[in-house]
This record gives sequence, C-alpha cells and structure tokens, in this order.
Amino acid sequence: MGGSRKLTIFIALIFTSGLFLLGIKLSFVAKNFTLGKNERLKSRKQIELLFSSGKKFTLNPYRIFFLHIPKTSSDKSQGHLNFGTAVSARNFKKAVDRNRIKRLTREAWRLQKNELKEKLTRAGLQMNVFFIYTDKVLPDFLVIKEKIGQALKKLSDKTNENLSENS
Repeated sequence: MGGSRKLTIFIALIFTSGLFLLGIKLSFVAKNFTLGKNERLKSRKQIELLFSSGKKFTLNPYRIFFLHIPKTSSDKSQGHLNFGTAVSARNFKKAVDRNRIKRLTREAWRLQKNELKEKLTRAGLQMNVFFIYTDKVLPDFLVIKEKIGQALKKLSDKTNENLSENS
C-alpha cells in the first residue's frame, strides 16, 4: 500500500437549548505505522546476500546485519526498508518464547522505522536489515524499544556514511 493516508475529522456540537452549531474540520496526514508483506525480508536470495556481503554490528541484545542496495525502478515489489528477525532455539527452547521476542522486536521496529525509511526513499536506496536476538533472558518491551531505537539511529548514521562515500 505505501505512503501516507490523509485523515479528516469533523467535529460538530449541537446544543438543544438554542441554536448553537460549531463545526471544526481537522485535517492531518497520518503516518504509516505498518509492517506489510513488502517490508519483510523473506527472500532466501536476499537473506543469503545480506549475510555474505552485508555489514554487521552488535548492540546488546541484538546482532544486526544490514546491506545497502541501490534501488532500481524494477524493484517495485519490495520496499525501501526490508526487515527480518530471528531468535536462537539454543537460547530459548520454547517456541512461545522465541515468538514473543520476535513479535516484540517487530512491534518496536514498526513504531520507529519511519525516519530511516524516509531517508532511504529520498536517497533512492534500499536497505535490508536483519536482527538476531542473542541474549538468554526474556526481555521487556521497553528495553527492546530502546535498543531498536538505538539501532535505527546507528543504521541512519551508516546510511549517511554510505551516501557520503557514494557522492
């Protein structure tokens, strides 16, 4: 779907004891806080390329792999920012725990990714990002949200470096 949607709200107050009408029209652009199919990193080829030739850094409790790819006009099916996450079965035996960590990671990413996505769109780049959770304890959402925010800041800095190298 992509892009922002314009949201218009009408507020009207009518009092029964008299003729008092108040009509206010509020318009604003709603940010697109989604993580759709075209934003998920699912292609085996893309994932293998990311792990083989991408860069990585560690921000405890995550190891983050990323790869900048020049966006071509034929890449309409994929977004500018593709994301994947994984949790080791060695550290978390129960699938329920692994799934919870992945769900929390995706939610924190979904809520904070817009600034980086806009920067990549303006630069005409595509970035594949993969988060691997490496800790051995179940995290709290606030901790994950903070760490994902720090990772996004670092990815934004890396994008700036990439843009200055290519200029």
